[in-house]
Amino acid sequence: MSRRARVLPGFSLSLGVAVLYLSLVVLLPLSALFLKTAELGWERFTRIVTSSWVASAVRFTLGASLVAALLNVVIGLLIAWVLGRYTFPFARVLDAVIDLPFALPTAVAGIALSTLYADTGLLGGALSSVGFRYPWPAWRGFEHGWRAWPIEWTAYDRISLAPLGVVVAMAFVGLPFVVRTVQPVIEDLGRDVEEAAATLGASRLQIFRAVVLPELAPALLTGFALALARGLGEYGSVIFISGNRPDTEIASQVIIKMIEVNETGTYADATAVAVLLLGASFALLLVINLLQRAAARARSDGAAG
Repeated sequence: MSRRARVLPGFSLSLGVAVLYLSLVVLLPLSALFLKTAELGWERFTRIVTSSWVASAVRFTLGASLVAALLNVVIGLLIAWVLGRYTFPFARVLDAVIDLPFALPTAVAGIALSTLYADTGLLGGALSSVGFRYPWPAWRGFEHGWRAWPIEWTAYDRISLAPLGVVVAMAFVGLPFVVRTVQPVIEDLGRDVEEAAATLGASRLQIFRAVVLPELAPALLTGFALALARGLGEYGSVIFISGNRPDTEIASQVIIKMIEVNETGTYADATAVAVLLLGASFALLLVINLLQRAAARARSDGAAG
């Protein structure tokens, strides 16, 4: 039997190059992060990650990232559906604009968003003139760290220098992940089942809920996870629109402040916050991955039955 021709080198060489690259780019930096954090000791590490400063920033980062990711799932699904199912003028232009946050420096995006949504900006000024207000949860008594309670709702009348501005910035950088994950699935989704359901008298909502959504669910979960992870690690676009205020401070800002001169903390303290954020991101991605597998298993069992 003749050997099968392979375009790439053999398994051993390919695996060696892949492992070497991953080690240099991912494993070694993460290992250095954990080793630096280990210098603190468990008592100091616990004191840092449970402090009111870190707890407030991480809590706000998780909340804003979750809101932005959920918003991106809804809007990203609509955009992906339009691009994948309809033909219209300038569709290629819109398709290219979706990838703009990938190429645009995040600092430029932050400056643009802060200018647009500032009180004197085009949208920020218009919303302020009509009395725009929205609530955002605030944890009072946050000196207790992660055990902060109760939750009170604070009303904001602006987007820039406020929590909603952080959500907008995270949604901006996370939207392409949802669209690019869902769009190929929509393009490959056959319309025969939808047409058959419509012939049997199903409404559009019933078709979407029973036929379309189960097929899109794994891609939506993947896009949600990617957008959420992107929001958790975002810094450049948030720092400008948040204004470095205590109520809009994200975890990345805390890390930067800890390693700056004349700020509370040290480099090792900053790595402790980084490890906490890394652990939260990994836990969220693990849960979403398990949900994806459960959804795929349920779908395959339903098809077999």
